[in-house]
Amino acid sequence: MGANFHDFVDPIPQKIINRVKKLNCALLCDGMKGTDVLREGCMDADIMPINRKLKMVGTAMTVETNNGDNFPIHVAIYSARHGYVMVIDGKGYKERPYFGDLMMASAQAMGVAGMVVDGYCRDTNGCLELNFPVYSRGIMQRGVIKKDPGIINGTVKCGGVIVNPGDLVVGDYDGVTVVPREKIEEIVDSAEEKFAYEKERAKTIKSFSMARKEGKKTPQLAPQWVIDLQNEQKS
Repeated sequence: MGANFHDFVDPIPQKIINRVKKLNCALLCDGMKGTDVLREGCMDADIMPINRKLKMVGTAMTVETNNGDNFPIHVAIYSARHGYVMVIDGKGYKERPYFGDLMMASAQAMGVAGMVVDGYCRDTNGCLELNFPVYSRGIMQRGVIKKDPGIINGTVKCGGVIVNPGDLVVGDYDGVTVVPREKIEEIVDSAEEKFAYEKERAKTIKSFSMARKEGKKTPQLAPQWVIDLQNEQKS
């Protein structure tokens, strides 16, 4: 195929994808606290969405390349499977972008759920018009090169995070989070617990604000763990 191509890992079950769609990147990172997951799955802060209104959830397919060479990305796009997120280890190369809106459109046509590149892309307006999730280190308008084979569906390091084919990849307005496949159920369970806690905290904050506005007795605003820790430090 003109690239070092490894087989696809089976897609993450749709029931898990549906659960994850109700969560955000921050909650998933919280779900990895206390685990051995590198950086709690959080990619570098400057890998950000072109369109902050979109969300991306899917199974990782990976590409490794360098020097602004997008030949292996082309190969990956035209062999992609529906619902996978393309994670491109571009080594943070700054001198050229790795793709533009025509490649984004091709990936979208193949059913790719989104693209993440540790590097740069171009054609911002085209990307926005496509309504397709793309995450990169920024925009670079220069032309690309097409030369070396690269590696498709191998282990990569993208944005400071190790990504294996088949991992869960989630992107939103905050950035990109990667959950190792073997820990998905455990971490999603934990993230859902945090989500339930945050919803209750939001209710408490709203009740406090309303009571204060109406001149009524206010409920306890500080979380109990804050009070307990303060008391422990005083003792």
